[in-house]
Amino acid sequence: NLRTLGLHLRRFKTGTPPRVNRRSIDFSKMEVQPGDETAEPFSFRTTHKVNNSAVCYLTYTNEETHRIIRENLHRSPLFSGQIEGIGPRYCPSIETKIVRFADKSRHQLFVEPMGLETEEYYLQGMSSSLPEDVQLAFLRTIRGLEHVEIMRPAYAIEYDCVDPTELRASLESKKIAGLFGAGQFNGSSGYEEAAAQGLVAGINAALAVQGKPAFVMDRATSYIGTLVDDLVTKGCEDPYRMMTSRSEYRLILRQDNADQRLMPLGHELGLVPEERYQHMLEKYQLVAQEKKRVQKTNLAPSPELNAFLEQHGTSGITTGCKVADLIRRPQLGYDCIAPFDTARPALDPVIGEQVEIQIKYDGYIPKQLEQIERMRKLENKQLPEDLDYTTIRGLRLEAAEKLNAHRPQNLGQASRISGVSPADISVLVVWEASREGNA
Repeated sequence: NLRTLGLHLRRFKTGTPPRVNRRSIDFSKMEVQPGDETAEPFSFRTTHKVNNSAVCYLTYTNEETHRIIRENLHRSPLFSGQIEGIGPRYCPSIETKIVRFADKSRHQLFVEPMGLETEEYYLQGMSSSLPEDVQLAFLRTIRGLEHVEIMRPAYAIEYDCVDPTELRASLESKKIAGLFGAGQFNGSSGYEEAAAQGLVAGINAALAVQGKPAFVMDRATSYIGTLVDDLVTKGCEDPYRMMTSRSEYRLILRQDNADQRLMPLGHELGLVPEERYQHMLEKYQLVAQEKKRVQKTNLAPSPELNAFLEQHGTSGITTGCKVADLIRRPQLGYDCIAPFDTARPALDPVIGEQVEIQIKYDGYIPKQLEQIERMRKLENKQLPEDLDYTTIRGLRLEAAEKLNAHRPQNLGQASRISGVSPADISVLVVWEASREGNA
């Protein structure tokens, strides 16, 4: 039906590792992988102390594991040709790893609990499409898994997905009004990627029903914005995973300031309650006040302070020094110098963390904000969806063909299409200016 309606589909593949029974694992033969000593909660609403109550373990495959896999490759649909789709680049099956990295004598395997209330463990790094009897045979060659019991075998699947360049930034199909795509359908891979797109598609489907404008997060707003923009502008030739390195604005896109970046958007959409929104505004008001205070507060030189500075591998002071200048030093931090900053008010630790980040990166964050401002000027220049780019004088033929194929919504999107050069964007800027002048 989707093909009949004009959508261009492609075939991808993915897989999952086996789940095994905790009681059949000998953890004493594995390396313990403890969680962070200070656990950071996922939500800003979490105010109580969070403790890690579970650990992961590390073990390795060996030559015997690899021998069993090699001898049974003909039984793997990934290698026999039964599954032909393009697989994920960053989490290949164990069969692919054994073949592709034949020189490696072992591959690491993370043994992770599926939850606190279950006996199931997840064998990260062990995706496979081999039959269950082969899986059991090679798993039992691994240290700590000699008597392992499989609760759910690993498996691979092949699936249809759309070319994401056929979607708008709202994740609505350009060809079929009211059809929104998310997750694997859009050519991405991964739980978080799917959840992020589901949020965007769900918000925009609701807005469309209400006759309201689409909600679009740009590349500087969030990793969600980067993910969606990469998919709809650049497309993907294999299942897409979101990595921080894909963003040119990752100095701004930090987990510590996600509330400041995204809560105003959620509040405007009606998804964030007023009380929670006000709490966020108060938090950053305190951050601004405290940052101003440490930039103005002077510390006089003293034997105690200089001894402390030298102890931390930095030079002492001979004249008065601003608290902010000490925080800026790589060897020091906001909490570190608290004993000497006697005027400091009692504040929540997250306030101090924000003050320290903003001061230490004071020279870099403004530069990134300038880049973002330039990008947003291009994003605000809308392009007509029905424009024939071959009619624009001065535009190279390759660029015109790429632009006609992709149908970018604005100049910013157009600038990120492969095959469209900065010179082509300059031509479009001039064309846009002349069009506005004629209007």
